[in-house]
Amino acid sequence: MSRLVAFVRLTWDKLVRYALKFGIVGLIGYVVDVGLFNLLRLGAFGEGHFWQGPIGAKIVSVSLAVVITWFGNRLWTFREHRRKNYLIELLEFSAVAIGGLLIGLLCLWVSHYLLGFDNIVADNIAGNVVGLVLGTTFRFLLYRFWVYGHHRRDGLTAREHKAEAAALAIFEDEAEASSDAARAPIRARALSRRRSAPAPTPVSGVGSPRPNVRDIPHGDSDSLS
Repeated sequence: MSRLVAFVRLTWDKLVRYALKFGIVGLIGYVVDVGLFNLLRLGAFGEGHFWQGPIGAKIVSVSLAVVITWFGNRLWTFREHRRKNYLIELLEFSAVAIGGLLIGLLCLWVSHYLLGFDNIVADNIAGNVVGLVLGTTFRFLLYRFWVYGHHRRDGLTAREHKAEAAALAIFEDEAEASSDAARAPIRARALSRRRSAPAPTPVSGVGSPRPNVRDIPHGDSDSLS
């Protein structure tokens, strides 16, 4: 049971909570995309220009939706992994978004032209169901594990870890220096005691050299026997 609880917590922390936030941000981006596209097509921002046409309107709506979802994911979904270099982050985010769009277009092309399902229902299923699911999955995985991955050295989490490690290193150096400073007087006193201690006096009869018999006068040699 404990393993199951640990697995659920790990899945929630590493994947599910990001997926829920990502879905909410993506829904907002989808509303912006569809709403702005239709406003441009209906001439709300003027008529007779390129941006009123379907291609121009789609370019504008998708571009604005990408910027909005980037802000949402950067500041909310993946805020603890947001990058220091936001320009590179935005470029990578946009590249992944275009990749997700191409996946949707590929699904539509395969269904419409390769498989021959050329009615509007099939087009919506291929483009707005299958393509949307595959493209969204592609974007989420690359955002989570590439654009905002833990391996990014300029990510907020990585920078915080480096700052914590540096702070700990400073504190450890200070503690070691304080400990050395505290031990220095003790070492000095011990060395001073060693230098000032008198030399040991040899005990009589212990360690003294035995007199040589040849050096004793002949008359005294009998007294040694």
